Amino acid sequence: MFKTIADPADCEVRSVIRFLNAKNVKPDEIHRQLAEIYGENVMIDGMVRKWVRQFNDGRTNVHDEIRRGRPSVVNDGLIAKEQFDHPPYSPNLAPSDYHLFLNLKRDFGDRSFDSDDNAKNGVQQWLSSLAASFFEEGIDKLVSRYDRCLNNGGTYVEK
Repeated sequence: MFKTIADPADCEVRSVIRFLNAKNVKPDEIHRQLAEIYGENVMIDGMVRKWVRQFNDGRTNVHDEIRRGRPSVVNDGLIAKEQFDHPPYSPNLAPSDYHLFLNLKRDFGDRSFDSDDNAKNGVQQWLSSLAASFFEEGIDKLVSRYDRCLNNGGTYVEK
């Protein structure tokens, strides 16, 4: 008796189908061997025949076709990343941008602009005039702020 392998990946099962098909094993026998190793619910006989037909027609890829909204293959690089969501009060701003607001308010609070383009140009000139140390200071504060945010369950807001 063979050891049963539970919950195989779809591409693993398809690779076995491709391998056995290359050895000229008939679809019925491929299905029997799959069920013997992976269990009765691994794949229905009709799907085995479909994959055998596709491999006979020249298909070599065992992965799903690319569909909108999901990756066809997930690699370890995507899984290993830890991503922090933006706080709910700032859906479109990165936390690294917050140190700008106090200074922006101080320098532009009493000014008015006659068009959006003039406002954009004014802010761009202001950002260009800031020294690198200003941005470095804001980035340096991120570590302690993230730490406080994580320790407070994501509810940290600096006032």
